[in-house]
Amino acid sequence: MTYPKIPLAQSILQIFLAKGITNIIISPGSRNAPLTIGFASNPAFQCYSIADERCAAFFALGIAQQTRKPTVLVCTSGSALLNYYPAFAEAFYSQIPLIVVSADRPQSKIDIGDGQTIRQENVFANHSLYNANLLETVSEENDLQLNEAINTAIDKKGPVHINAPFEEPLYETVSVLSVNSTVFASAKVPQTIDTKELQQYANLWNSATRKLILVGVNEPNAIAEKTIEAFANDESIVVMTENTSNVCHPSFISNIDTVITPFSTEDFEAFRPEILITFGGMVVSKRVKAFLRKYQPKHHWHIDTLRAYDTFSCLTQHFEIDPNAFFEDFLPLTTRIESNYFSQLNAVKALRKEKHESYLSKIPFTDFKVFEQVIATLPKSSQLQISNSSAIRYAQLISMDPSIEVYCNRGTSGIDGSTSTAIGAAVANANPTVFITGDVGFLYDSNALWNNYIPKNFKIILINNGGGGIFRILPGHEETPVFNTFFETSHSLTAEHLAKMYGLDYTVANDEMSLTKGLDSLYAQNDKPAILEIFTPTLDNNAILLQYFKELV
Repeated sequence: MTYPKIPLAQSILQIFLAKGITNIIISPGSRNAPLTIGFASNPAFQCYSIADERCAAFFALGIAQQTRKPTVLVCTSGSALLNYYPAFAEAFYSQIPLIVVSADRPQSKIDIGDGQTIRQENVFANHSLYNANLLETVSEENDLQLNEAINTAIDKKGPVHINAPFEEPLYETVSVLSVNSTVFASAKVPQTIDTKELQQYANLWNSATRKLILVGVNEPNAIAEKTIEAFANDESIVVMTENTSNVCHPSFISNIDTVITPFSTEDFEAFRPEILITFGGMVVSKRVKAFLRKYQPKHHWHIDTLRAYDTFSCLTQHFEIDPNAFFEDFLPLTTRIESNYFSQLNAVKALRKEKHESYLSKIPFTDFKVFEQVIATLPKSSQLQISNSSAIRYAQLISMDPSIEVYCNRGTSGIDGSTSTAIGAAVANANPTVFITGDVGFLYDSNALWNNYIPKNFKIILINNGGGGIFRILPGHEETPVFNTFFETSHSLTAEHLAKMYGLDYTVANDEMSLTKGLDSLYAQNDKPAILEIFTPTLDNNAILLQYFKELV
């Protein structure tokens, strides 16, 4: 076995291995050579080499998203580290464990005019759950910091930063370890809830006739079936989910905007819940957020082991426990109450479905029509990754097969690394992966394709409407040179040459017939990754979508 000669690098490797942290994404560099040598020389680690640090970080995020275990990022000193920040912030808000290990020069070399030096210590302070600023020499303090960083990433489900200074020579190796690092386990205490305390909330619940459960981003199969059935069989409960909730039941409202957008003031007032329960991560729908901020419930309870955002400015209780554990104890304390809350909303849902299908049957080939066709043909039991902006919003309007697992970077809701995340997730998940993206997000992250690990069955469905289509949907849009250049980012680029350069199969669609053929072709071959690029009319998409909401009444 080959080890780096530098003792600090040996300590880092030892502790990661002892804690079973084995997925390592390395960006080439010199200062991180001791770590690169150590990780890449040990078959216990699964190492990936990705040159672009921003892409590398989102690729790591995708792996961690699927494995639910920390993925490690290793980079050289200087500006390389700063390119991790978008994915680092996403990991923070999406509660995904990520460990950044940045190689650094010794502190004596910082701010003296040396090359590739920046102030690396605590550079992620606003979004890091723990910052380990290691000493150059091996020490008990270093071991404590390393253990604490890894334990924090696991226990608190988020990103941590380890900064490790190395002095030259960097490439020397040895065959025997010279250090014996200390490893200690997490001191995390299992969370419980007091039954007596819970009873007072059950009393409130048992007297309320309007209870709304809103589920944000959630891992697939995370909520127990008996809990889902209990919600579905209570006439005083309405459950609202999104595709990214990964919680399905025929009685739940999964197309939130379709149901509530046409509501009048009287409708909203009648729908105002007495009790709102939320769990899971971020919610996509702006309309449901606006509704709950204006028509606030008397009680808002959020259930999460770590955090509770006061999204609707009415949070009254944070239950710091896993939702399954909470409902396991809470539901036996509840009783059924007579209510028409569910039946009224269910009737609206049925009416909206009828209007929805009628409208989609008559619209021309636009973004909305494309999403209807694309989502209907997704392979069952596949993993769907969706980019942000208009793509994730259109997807919320279309019903999806419950066997499909849905993911999107909703922590910061940025477009910057969606393709890289999808590729990382595809590497870590054995199911076929389909990635739906818009043109601006795809072009912004085009270096994601500079990646030697893209699975052969990875599919990209690229909807190219010639710019940032979401800005045409937002209020205040006017057709002006300023809008077209600085908001929409109008362009005439395609993915054809990128596909050729990176060796991806490439197909084009620009109407319903060619889209049908393109989708058949996309799923028929699995010999290499593929892009289906769909061109839609820039000027028609927003009008078709806005008219949709008018015709739902």
